[in-house]
Amino acid sequence: MRLNFTPAAPASAFEPVETAMIAVGDGHEIYVERLGPRDGVPAVYLHGGPGSGCQPAHRALFDPARHAAVLFDQRGAGRSRPWLALTANTTAHLVADVERVRRWAGFERMLLVGGSWGSTLALAYAEAHPERVTGIVLRAIFLGTRAEAEWAFVHGPRLFRPELHADFVSRLPERERTDPLAAYYRRLLSDDAAVQVPAAWAWHHYERALSELVPQATLLPASLRTTGRPPPTAVMEAHYLAHDCFLASDELVANAHRLDGIPGVIVQSRYDLLCPPASAYRLHAAWRGSDLQFIEAGGHAMTEPGVREAMKAGIERVAGVGASVSGADQAMSKERSAL
Repeated sequence: MRLNFTPAAPASAFEPVETAMIAVGDGHEIYVERLGPRDGVPAVYLHGGPGSGCQPAHRALFDPARHAAVLFDQRGAGRSRPWLALTANTTAHLVADVERVRRWAGFERMLLVGGSWGSTLALAYAEAHPERVTGIVLRAIFLGTRAEAEWAFVHGPRLFRPELHADFVSRLPERERTDPLAAYYRRLLSDDAAVQVPAAWAWHHYERALSELVPQATLLPASLRTTGRPPPTAVMEAHYLAHDCFLASDELVANAHRLDGIPGVIVQSRYDLLCPPASAYRLHAAWRGSDLQFIEAGGHAMTEPGVREAMKAGIERVAGVGASVSGADQAMSKERSAL
C-alpha cells in the first residue's frame, strides 16, 4: 500500500492536520484526511452519493479537541484518482478500502458515521468487521435495495412531487419513458458525453429538489448543460443502483444480527423522500442496541433543520459508550496478561 503523505497546517479547528493519498489497488488512489488529536476518540466518516466526496461541512460533526476523525473520498470521488472511475468500484471494494483507512489511521476500533449511501457503506463494513466498530451514527438510512431506488426516483416523486417527476421523465425521448429509471441508467453510463452530460445534470437537479423538504426549485432548469464534466454523483449512483449496490437481496437487514452489542443512533427525517422512514424502522427492528430518532419536520439533506444537531449529539453519546467499552476491553486485556 503506497502512501503519499502531506502534513497539513490547519487554518482553523476543522482543517485537517494530515492528508494522504493511499494506493488501494486496481489503479485507484483514495484521498484521506485526519482531524483532531491522534489520541482522541477514533472515528471514520463515510460520505454519501456514492460519488459525492467528503466535504468541509462533514468535519464540523466532530469535536476537534476530542475526536481523532478520519474522512476520505471513496473510489472515483472527490480528490481520489482516477476521477469517476467505475472499474473495480463495488461495495466490496469500498468495504476493503475502509479497512485500509482504519489501518492507515492506526485505529484498533472506531466509531462509524455516515448518511444516505454513507449509511449503506457503514452497515456493510460493520457487518463484515463488527470487531472493529465501537459504535455507529447514521442518518437517512438506505439499505441498498432495488425497491428503495425505485421509490426514491420513481414512485415517491410521482406521488409527492408529480410536476417534478413529469419534468424529469419529459427530458427523455418519448420511446424511453415507460421505464425512466433504466433509461437514465443507460444514459448516465454512456460513453457518449452528448448523451451522458445532460442526463447527469437532469438527475443532479432532480435529486437535489427531492432532498429538501422545501426545495428552492420544484422543476428542472429549462436548459441543461450538454458539455463539460458531468456531476459525478449522478454517474456513480447509476453505476451502483444498476447493480443493486453490489449486495445480495436485503443483505444488510439479513445480516443486522452481526451488529448486536454495537451501540448506534439512527437519525431519520420524517419526510425524507429519497430515504423514507420505513427503511430506518426496518433496520432499527433488526439491530438490537440501536436508537431511532425521528426529525419530524425535515427532508433528506443533512442541512435540514435539526439533522446535523441530532447527529452531533449522537456522536457524543455513542463515542462515550464506545470509549467506556474500549477502556473496559483494555483493562480486561491487562488483567489477562497479569494472570
